[in-house]
Amino acid sequence: MTDSTVDFQFVIGRSDAFYFYLPDSRGQCLAFGGEKVLLEWCHGYLVVVSKKDDSDGRASSSDSLGGDMQIITIYDVKNKLIAYYGPVQEVKALLCEWGSVFVLCNDNKLFQIKEKELVQKLDMLFRKNLYSLAISLAKAQHYDQDALVDMFRQYADHLYSKGDFDEAMSQYIKTIGRLEPSYVIRQFLDAQRIHNLTAYLSALHECNLASEDHTTLLLNCYTKLKDVEQLDRFIMKRSANKAVSFDIETAIRVLRQSGYFKHALYLSELHQKHDWYLRIQLEDNKDYRKALDYMAKLEFAAVEANMRTYGKMLMSNVSLETTELLKRLCSNYGTDTNSDGEEIVLHANPEDYFHIFITHSEEMRSFLECVLAVRSDLAPELHNTLLGLYLESYKKCTADVAAAKERAGLEEKIMDFLRGTEPRNYTQALLQCQMNNFAPGILFLYEQKAMYGEILQFAVDRKSYDGVISTCRRFGEKDPQLWVQAFWFYASNFGEYDKALIGEVLKVIEKLNLLQPMMVVDILAKNPNATLDTIRDYIIRRMHTDERKILEDEAQVQKYREKTEKIRKEVDLMKSGAQTFQDANCSACDKSLELPSVHFLCRHSYHQHCFESYAENDECPACRPENRKILDEIKTQEQSKDLTQQFMTRLGKENDAFSVVADYFGKGLFGRNVSIDDLIRPNGES
Repeated sequence: MTDSTVDFQFVIGRSDAFYFYLPDSRGQCLAFGGEKVLLEWCHGYLVVVSKKDDSDGRASSSDSLGGDMQIITIYDVKNKLIAYYGPVQEVKALLCEWGSVFVLCNDNKLFQIKEKELVQKLDMLFRKNLYSLAISLAKAQHYDQDALVDMFRQYADHLYSKGDFDEAMSQYIKTIGRLEPSYVIRQFLDAQRIHNLTAYLSALHECNLASEDHTTLLLNCYTKLKDVEQLDRFIMKRSANKAVSFDIETAIRVLRQSGYFKHALYLSELHQKHDWYLRIQLEDNKDYRKALDYMAKLEFAAVEANMRTYGKMLMSNVSLETTELLKRLCSNYGTDTNSDGEEIVLHANPEDYFHIFITHSEEMRSFLECVLAVRSDLAPELHNTLLGLYLESYKKCTADVAAAKERAGLEEKIMDFLRGTEPRNYTQALLQCQMNNFAPGILFLYEQKAMYGEILQFAVDRKSYDGVISTCRRFGEKDPQLWVQAFWFYASNFGEYDKALIGEVLKVIEKLNLLQPMMVVDILAKNPNATLDTIRDYIIRRMHTDERKILEDEAQVQKYREKTEKIRKEVDLMKSGAQTFQDANCSACDKSLELPSVHFLCRHSYHQHCFESYAENDECPACRPENRKILDEIKTQEQSKDLTQQFMTRLGKENDAFSVVADYFGKGLFGRNVSIDDLIRPNGES
C-alpha cells in the first residue's frame, strides 16, 4: 500500500510488472521482470525484493557470496528511475524507518540502505548530463524555485552547446521572470535562429515582462519572417480587449517602419493614438479623406490640436471637406458644461487656423463668411481679413474682362459688408479699399466719416468734372468750402469742361459769399486760358449787389446820423434845460402815477414802492440791461489793452504765427475800442 503522495494506491507485483490500483479504478502499470518476493513502500520509493535471475549478467558475480541470493531494487516510481540495485542474502523482512531502508536477512544480518542527500543526487546527475532527470527529481522534492531556474538554465546551456536550439529554447522559456532576458536574447541574435528568438520573445510578452526593446525586437522578427498570421495574432487578437502586454507606441512605430500600415492603423485607432493614426494615413497611405473622416469623429480638444498640425496638408488635398470641418470647429462643435455647471458652446479661435489658408483664399473667404455669420464675439481683425479677401477677388475680376457679371456680384457683396461694418472699423476698411483701389467702398467710407473734402479730392484726382459738381451738390450744405475747392479745380482746368459747371459754382459762391470778387478774379487769372466772359455775369451781379448794398448802407448811415443828432440834442437839453415828465402811468406796474413817485431822465417814471421793489441800485430798471451790456463791452476792451505786448512776445517765440494771430483775434485785440462818446458821435466827426 502506497502513502498519500500517490493517493494510497494498492500495488501488486507479478513476474512481468507492477500493477497499481486506486480505490475506484485501476492505476498505472510498470513493467519490471522477475519473480517478486517482497514489496514495501518507503518514503515515495517502491522497495522490491526479487529472486535472482540467472540470466542477469549483473548477478553472476554474486555467486561467490554463496547461498540463495536475492536482488533488492528501489524504484523511484514518480521519476521512473531505479534508485538502488544490489544483491543480498535471502531477505526475511524489510523495515522503513528514520529515512532509511533496513534489510533483515535470514542469517539475522541487518543491512541499512541510506538515501543520499538531494544535493548529492543532483550533482551526480549533472555530472552525467542527466538534466531532465535531475529537474524531475528536484520538482518531486519541492526544490527551491530559484534553484530550479538555475537548473533550467544549465540544461538549456547544455542543449545549446550540443546544437539542440529548439529544446534549449523550451528550457530558456522556463526561466522567464528569474533569468535576465538579455542573457538568452544575445545567444539567439543570429538570423538562422530567429524562430527560436521569436518564440522566446512571444513567451516574454505572454508573461507581461517585455520592455519596449523586446516589443520592437519581436515585431521586427515577425516582419523579417513575414509571418502575417503570427503578427495578426499578436496585434489583432492580443490587443482586441485593450489589455495588451506591450508598449503601444513602440509597436506602432516598428510596424510603420516595416511597412505594416494596416496593423499600425489598427493599434492606433483601437488605443486612441490619434497622432499616429493621422500621421500614417497622411504621410504613408496618402489617404487624406479617411484621415479627415477620422478626425471629424474625435473630441473637440483632439480635433483642435490635430487640425493645427495637419490642417495645411489636408487643405492642399481635400480643401472642401477640410473647410467644412473647420467651419464646424470654429462655429459650433457641440456643447459642454463649465465648472459652474453652465452649458457652453465649444468653438475654436479662427485665427489659429489662418496659416492653413495661405494659398486657398476662396476657401478662407467661405470659412470666414460662415464663422462671422454665427459668432459675434470675434476680433475686428477677422472682418478686415474677410474684406481683404473680397477686395482681392474683386481685383482679379477687374483684370478679367469676361468676369463682368461676377465682378458686379462681388461689388454688391462688398458694399453690403461695408454697410454692416461698425464705425470703429472704418479706418482699417478704408485703408484696404484704398490699397485695392475699390472706388465705391472708398467713397462710401469717406461719406460715413464725413470726409467730404476727400470725396471731392477723389473726383479731382480723376478729373471727373461731373463728379466734382455732383459732390458739391450733395455735400455743399454740410461743407460750403467744397464749392471753393471746386472753383479752384475748374479754374485750373479751364476749357476742358462745360462752362455751365463753373457758372453754377460761382452762383453758389456768390450766394454764400464764400469768396470776394477780387479773389475770384485772382484765382481765375492763374490760368492763361481763362477768359473774362467766364465771370462777366458773376462780376455784373456782384457789382449790382454791391451797389444795392451801398445804397442800403448809406440809407442806414443817414438814419443813424439823424438818430444820433436827435440824441445829442436831447443830451444837451438835459444838461441845460428843464425836463417835463408827462408819463401818467408807472413803467413797472402800468398803473396811474401817484405820489410819491420816482422819475428818470430817460423819461421812465415809477411809483416809489414799485421802484424799491424792482431796482437793485439807483439805475432805471427798464434801461439797466442795455446799459449793463454797453458797460461790460467797454470794460472788456479796457482790459484788453495789455494784450498787445503779450501778442508781440508770443508772435516772436511761436513757430505757428497763424495760430497766435487767430488766438488774439478771438480775444478782441484787433477790434477797435468803443467808448460811450463813439456810440453817440456821428460818422465823419473827429
